[in-house]
Amino acid sequence: MKQNHFTSGTVKKWGLSLLTDILGGMLIAVGTYNFAAMAHFPMAGLNGIALIFYHLFGLPIGRVVLFLNIPIAILCFRILGRDFFLRSIQTIIISSLLIDYIAPLFPVYSGDRMLAAICTGIFSGLGYALIYMRDSSTGGADFIMLSIKALHPHLSLGKIAFVMDTVIVVTGTLLVSRDMDSLIYGMIITFLLSAVVDKVMYGIDSGKMTLIVTDHAKKVAEEINEVTGRGATFLKAEGSYSCEEKDVVMCACNNKQMYLIRSAVKKLDPDAFIIIMESNEVVGEGFKTH
Repeated sequence: MKQNHFTSGTVKKWGLSLLTDILGGMLIAVGTYNFAAMAHFPMAGLNGIALIFYHLFGLPIGRVVLFLNIPIAILCFRILGRDFFLRSIQTIIISSLLIDYIAPLFPVYSGDRMLAAICTGIFSGLGYALIYMRDSSTGGADFIMLSIKALHPHLSLGKIAFVMDTVIVVTGTLLVSRDMDSLIYGMIITFLLSAVVDKVMYGIDSGKMTLIVTDHAKKVAEEINEVTGRGATFLKAEGSYSCEEKDVVMCACNNKQMYLIRSAVKKLDPDAFIIIMESNEVVGEGFKTH
């Protein structure tokens, strides 16, 4: 019975993984082939490099990406680990096949270039975010980005991608179109793509965090619970000027609740010192659980 349960759970997990790869890969394929390639936009990552070969030599985008991934995957294998590597191999194969064999079945967009750039950035960003959230990647530049992320966890994937991809976009423009408009569109795509990745991965559960320095910490915490139903955490601090002990109330909440907290605290203690910060993601009781 346990073995059957394990097998059922494994199949279900693999099926979800496969579905995510197909959906994410399809979004990337459409963004790359049906919008970027047809508009001669430079793109980031290995897809951007493959587009250069596509325009200069007519080589298929997906197969070039697959070929370029081999040496990079071998170099990054130890840093990223066996499980991540195997998941990524599945993603790489699926996304490459979708670009070469499925995306060409859809109509290509030949309208306004700005709309094409926006669609490229949004579709590709959504696709990459879905794949990253499954703890996988499309390989290539992703392997390099996630290796950097593993070594420097404080850096967001969007920021790492923006720096790396800018270099590839500029190179693609110089080798293919040599058109300043294409470079600008390529930069717009790169910015949109990184923004969508960060927003989907971190922004869905974003909110606010506040640190409240007050002489009435318990009353403030009770008031926060009263107006929002949120708990709070007491921190002990010391003023650098007065050297007096201070109570700090820390509370995480969503964007709407922060206004209620701020108003309630200022009414209860007009002298309270309130710091309000952006919180990209909150995990725990009352928020996302994992």
